[in-house]
Amino acid sequence: MSKLEKLLEIKDLRVEFGRKRDRFAAVNNVSFDIYKGETLGLVGESGSGKTSIGRAIVRITQTSHGDILFKGRKINGKIDKALDQEVIRKIQMIFQDPMASLNERAKIDYIVSEGIYNTKNYSSEADRKQKVEEALLSVGLLPEFASRFPHEFSGGQRQRIGIARTLVMEPELIIADEPISALDVSIRAQVLNLMNDLKKELGLTYLFIAHDLSVVRFITDRVAVLHKGRIVELAETEVLFNNPVHPYTKGLLSAIPIPNPRLERTRKIAFYDPSMHQYDLYPPKWIEVESEHFVLTDEKEG
Repeated sequence: MSKLEKLLEIKDLRVEFGRKRDRFAAVNNVSFDIYKGETLGLVGESGSGKTSIGRAIVRITQTSHGDILFKGRKINGKIDKALDQEVIRKIQMIFQDPMASLNERAKIDYIVSEGIYNTKNYSSEADRKQKVEEALLSVGLLPEFASRFPHEFSGGQRQRIGIARTLVMEPELIIADEPISALDVSIRAQVLNLMNDLKKELGLTYLFIAHDLSVVRFITDRVAVLHKGRIVELAETEVLFNNPVHPYTKGLLSAIPIPNPRLERTRKIAFYDPSMHQYDLYPPKWIEVESEHFVLTDEKEG
């Protein structure tokens, strides 16, 4: 992986919420890279800080410490207007709830066009309409759908509209925040296959945020496991699934249902006890247990 081009670099990222005594770190000194053309999975329980990382990358959430570098340039904190416009165009986000993320009062034509309206990334009205048409076609929707409203579509179609809204911006990096968790099971595979196809056709890079590990295994190249704001393990997807090292990762993998009633009855879940790691008392450090497979441990463990 070291020979590949780093598209995004996260260095000691910290995101805090609350005021004074009630202040807490949702993301606690997280570091990782995303390479051009890959899909990096970010997994963990609800409240582990996954979405906070995604929202910090697209500059929705302010960072308290650390650097976010896109193509080698820092994009968190105060940046000039030209770089801000580039970040808006080149880094897009697919949101979790396709029902809530679309403006019910706007037609699909405006919803898909909103980004290029704001960045003035079109030369004429005909050019704008063509961009919308191409974006809808790329996600398997008919151009005539542009004149309809969101309530006229199913959940899967709405999520396709959400994807079209990101594609019209011609992004390089897409943050997919649990993009299929609100969809029916029968529709999920369609959206995942669509995302994979678009990745190949358009040369996209994804940060895929999820809690469903079976989905993560299907779509990602590497996986970072997040627990209470810290990344505890990072490895290539198959390496992580076949040889999990951190006890928290083992616990997550043991909770995946087995589609075999006999095996499911005897399945044992490995529960993680956080007290076995004293990260607050002993400085945590990364250990490379095998090539490109990293695990967070504390100093006393050696």
